[in-house]
Amino acid sequence: MKVLTILFALFFSLHITYSQSVDLDYYIEQSKVNSPLINSKMNDHKIIQLDMQQIESILTKPVVNLKANLLFAPIISHDNNKDSFQWISNGAAEYTGYDLSYSDGGQYQAFVAINQPLFRGGQRQVFSNAAKITDDINENQINLSIHELEQLVSYQYIRCLKAEKQAEISKKLLDELSKQTDMMEELVRNAIYRQTDLMLLQIEKKNYQLQFTNFSVEYINSLYDLNLLCGINNDRIVHIQDVDFQMKPDTIVHSQFLKSFAFDSLKTISQQSIYNLKYQPQVNIFADVGIHAIYAPSFNRFGFSTGISFAWNIFDGNQKKLQQQKSEIKLESLEFEKQSFITRHDLNKRKYLTQIQSVESKLSLVNKQLEDYKTLLKMYMDEMTQAQISIMDYKNLYKDIAAKKQEKILLQMEKQALINSFNYWNY
Repeated sequence: MKVLTILFALFFSLHITYSQSVDLDYYIEQSKVNSPLINSKMNDHKIIQLDMQQIESILTKPVVNLKANLLFAPIISHDNNKDSFQWISNGAAEYTGYDLSYSDGGQYQAFVAINQPLFRGGQRQVFSNAAKITDDINENQINLSIHELEQLVSYQYIRCLKAEKQAEISKKLLDELSKQTDMMEELVRNAIYRQTDLMLLQIEKKNYQLQFTNFSVEYINSLYDLNLLCGINNDRIVHIQDVDFQMKPDTIVHSQFLKSFAFDSLKTISQQSIYNLKYQPQVNIFADVGIHAIYAPSFNRFGFSTGISFAWNIFDGNQKKLQQQKSEIKLESLEFEKQSFITRHDLNKRKYLTQIQSVESKLSLVNKQLEDYKTLLKMYMDEMTQAQISIMDYKNLYKDIAAKKQEKILLQMEKQALINSFNYWNY
């Protein structure tokens, strides 16, 4: 009991001296700032832009290379029945070494080469469209990640709010019971009630102290979980503000979730377009300038060359047709998944709507019961001063009122959680 008293006193002091008051928006913003997934997606956007610049460079900019090659192919000449080592052949007829027709005695190359793609405007547009689609997919994933974070953070926030409100209700009930206990002490001194009646209320008071402590500890633990979810490195006990979620209008026709299927379809079509580029004619112009020589290099072998290269894939075993069929199958699968999602989307919304209506009905009934309890409690307190009721009846009534108030808090938080879930799907 000593430990319980210490916990109670500790949290009570924290409860009335919050370091600050924060709202749900604060936690949502912190979760977005500290989310590794969102940060990664933001960087992916930068990478996509760099990829497009890289592709633009490959398709439109010339490639310049500096090349050099030095080949020695020495032989051992056997002409005139005399063996001699020759780095460069002087026209030996009998020798040991590479065939001179292969090596010419050596090769010396040093030149600058340039290769410039031509007529790549169509290819550039295809890759540009693909990059735009990839960027749109990435942006949509960021939006969906933020939306999911908002739902998760809101849910955990509601858990914290529930524990805080339950602790507050317990504290108010405890304060009211403390007043009744003080009044009972006076009635016992006046011999209106017995000492055992007072002890009964004192025991009940300790039960409410335990309940308050349990809710207080639950609030602290839930707050730690909320900070963990949002990436907040902070152990301060803060007061969180109330929330009142409102149901969003129906968005099934323009649901953000459906954008994923649309973008995936566009991505499949884009990938097919990129694959088809291999069947387009490829034209490049090339040139080089430098030294190409055999035997000993000399400056009179300094020159240049230029030309055009052309390549066109005419036939590869109908791979293009097979790839097109694979793309069509992927599109069919995406359409099936989309229709399946629409069904789940609609069912989830209707389920949460039904549950919200049920909770609202329960709340209405609980509020009426609390009004009746309030009237009954006032009558009991009047009768208590005249010793017309038993303390056991009063204690049971007070316990029923406490349970009913906690039930109301649970229903209110359940409604907020259900609206949060409904809004998640109705996006």
